[in-house]
Amino acid sequence: MVDPEKTIPEHHDGVDVNVEDSVSFSSVEEARSFFSVVKGRLLDVNHWKEWAGALSAGFQLTDEQGQEVATPPRKGAFFKINIPAPGIVTGEGYDWVRIEEVREEGDENCEYVAIRVRPAPSPVNANDDVAHFYTDEATSNFIARRDGTTVTAGVYGRNEKPNVKEADSLIDKIRNAVVGAGGVSGFSKLQWKALVSGLLERDTKGER
Repeated sequence: MVDPEKTIPEHHDGVDVNVEDSVSFSSVEEARSFFSVVKGRLLDVNHWKEWAGALSAGFQLTDEQGQEVATPPRKGAFFKINIPAPGIVTGEGYDWVRIEEVREEGDENCEYVAIRVRPAPSPVNANDDVAHFYTDEATSNFIARRDGTTVTAGVYGRNEKPNVKEADSLIDKIRNAVVGAGGVSGFSKLQWKALVSGLLERDTKGER
């Protein structure tokens, strides 16, 4: 059985975030066509900011060495994230997450694509500290799915806690405490709501 939620880890500690929205169509054919559009947007990580809006963080896909790439996301690659806040020293100004899984499944009634990422050390230097405002217990899970005539996009955060113990730099500890607390209190939710809305934008004129 096709089950997109099996890609989302269990929640044990910290904050969990569930942001999703759906659009419905009058036929399966229309839903399949639009799901293909949403799937393409989800896999085009480098252009998420365009869908989420000017106040969003910027996302850049990189390879395992931190070199920017314009390819579909794959396990082992990274997101380099430029959030609208002071950068993290250990990440040389960026927050970093590693892609743990990219999964795609489908049958006649349901199809989905999912990306799971986890905070990680920066691949561009030798510092082993997690270069992110959350600890590496956290995951962010991005899913686009079609159930019959309904297309859904969602972001699901699990075990989100500010990274104040693992960070080696005092500056990073303070920064992560402030930014992480802001994420817990609502910034990340606003960010993901904007992304989900953008992914489900019905106007596909000029679509890549």
